[in-house]
Amino acid sequence: MEKLKPDVVLKDFWRDNERFASLFNAVVFQGTEVIHPENLQEVDTEVSNVIELKGYKETLEKSRDVVKKTAYGVDFVILGIESQMKTHYAMPLRVMLYDALGYWKEYQEISRSNRKTGDKMTVEEFLSALRKDDRLHPIISIVIYYGENPWDGPLSLKDMIVDMPDKIADVFSDYKMNLMQVRESSKYHFSNEDVRTVFEISEYIFEEKFDEIQKKYENRNIKAELAIVIGTITESAHIINQAAEQEGGFINMCSALERLEKRGIEQGIERGIKQGVTQRNEEIVLRMLRKGMDQALIKEITGVDEATIEELRRETLM
Repeated sequence: MEKLKPDVVLKDFWRDNERFASLFNAVVFQGTEVIHPENLQEVDTEVSNVIELKGYKETLEKSRDVVKKTAYGVDFVILGIESQMKTHYAMPLRVMLYDALGYWKEYQEISRSNRKTGDKMTVEEFLSALRKDDRLHPIISIVIYYGENPWDGPLSLKDMIVDMPDKIADVFSDYKMNLMQVRESSKYHFSNEDVRTVFEISEYIFEEKFDEIQKKYENRNIKAELAIVIGTITESAHIINQAAEQEGGFINMCSALERLEKRGIEQGIERGIKQGVTQRNEEIVLRMLRKGMDQALIKEITGVDEATIEELRRETLM
């Protein structure tokens, strides 16, 4: 099948409101149902903008992965997901920039509206085009790290800054990010079954706990769509292909993993045979060199490349 792009697969998975709400409630709100799926609305992911301050002007082109807004109380909250397959050592700065551009975008919308109405403003309000009682809406972001190895990057802006004396650190404005690692997802309680399944199986695969998968999923088929997400997270083209080939839209993960394990054993045996052949060839080459045979003739007989023969020749001189 045509190779799937991980970012497209993951964005599509999180566009579902129930999955999105389950993620935020588990990771940000410690399992409390603060975000309700029925109240979520899709929001434009584009946060690109022109930054212009006292003669300085720059266009920043940025787009978030998945963004939704939800009513909470009288106003609303903007919620965003950023997906990372690899550790990003500037991630707190990147999240801070995305959030700042989101606030800047709303500020410009409010200021344009204020200017358009033409209502009288105070001198102070005119400077910013914001009325004294205008307010921006909160933005909350989650970074999902899908990597097999632990995240070893910064968790806040402060982690990216050089060591500071206490006097500086006390007044420094930090910016923390909400990080969720799939390899540690078992510590959260996800109300949505799809999210639980994807994270649980992915974590088991990373930890090679295939017995656990066998115990829990032996008699359960999961949606092929979820298997594709699992294959994307664990970087397994085999699982993705197995899921894509299933009729009826379901797949048994135990069967898929058995085939994957069998193929891995076959590949290991194949590599071992090749390594054994290479090692025997090198032993033959060494014997030929010690007998003073011509290197071109050795290459013709054994099929070993010239660079390897020359390297082995130098070994005989040591």
